[in-house]
Amino acid sequence: MSWTEIVIEIAREHAEALSEALMDVGALSVSVEDADEGTDAERPLFGEPGMEPTEAAWDHSRVVALTDEADDQAVIVAAAAGQAGLATLPKFTTRKVENQDWVRLTQSQFAPIHIGKNIWVVPSWHEAPDPDALILELDPGLAFGTGSHPTTRLCMEWLEAHPAPGKTVLDYGCGSGILAMVAKKVGAGEVVGVDIDPQAIESAADNAQRNHCEITYFLPDTFAQSQHAGQKFDIVVANILSSPLKLMAPMLSGRVAPGGALILSGVLARQAEEVAAAYAPFIKLGVWAEQDGWVALHGRLGSDVVPAAR
Repeated sequence: MSWTEIVIEIAREHAEALSEALMDVGALSVSVEDADEGTDAERPLFGEPGMEPTEAAWDHSRVVALTDEADDQAVIVAAAAGQAGLATLPKFTTRKVENQDWVRLTQSQFAPIHIGKNIWVVPSWHEAPDPDALILELDPGLAFGTGSHPTTRLCMEWLEAHPAPGKTVLDYGCGSGILAMVAKKVGAGEVVGVDIDPQAIESAADNAQRNHCEITYFLPDTFAQSQHAGQKFDIVVANILSSPLKLMAPMLSGRVAPGGALILSGVLARQAEEVAAAYAPFIKLGVWAEQDGWVALHGRLGSDVVPAAR
């Protein structure tokens, strides 16, 4: 069996209604993406504690609907547009999705990943190349963070290079929980993760259990109401994107204990100065390392000197 995807670029205010209408008129699944992803106009969705985004839509959204190849895609789009109350029929394109053994195809695309000096991220269907290394069993899933992206690798390498026996760690924007797990496996004491996505929290908790890591994960609102509400941490790591990182500067800096470290990634090299400037009133940051045009920034609260870059 084969399928056909319908791709529609549409304004934010119509994305949710059109998505629901497409499902109602026969689409098998629907997703909404940022049509400007990968460009300077990209606008990530994010939220601070108690202010999570209420919809997965962007000013310039792309709605992708999966349909049976035998369906009439023009009829589906017309019916959905009418149900969604659109004044004009949106333009759309289609692309064929071939029938494949998706499980085998997915598994073939994810081999063990070697990171830093002694870290291996190993999918469950592979054997660990080095059983004596720091092993993270992690399958690709809904949550961001498998170690393949430079921003994740940079944070993992920083944590490996700065073991913190007994220290407290906050992983803000935890995704799959991979950074929290590295922190725990290099000796951290209490480790806490926060993410705005309930699916990420569920995935991170499952990954922590699988890897025998005692980590507590929260959504931002429950984190703000938990026993950790006013807690400051010895290490705070946030691998997000530059725009939310700049807006979160007071909050994230306020979570760092005196003398504690702050590590930020998800920042392009050309964005490093503006991100560091946003944190300058609270903590002095400098570039620790760079990979493929992405950087990790770090600094210590109360220090006027940025620790030496790698």
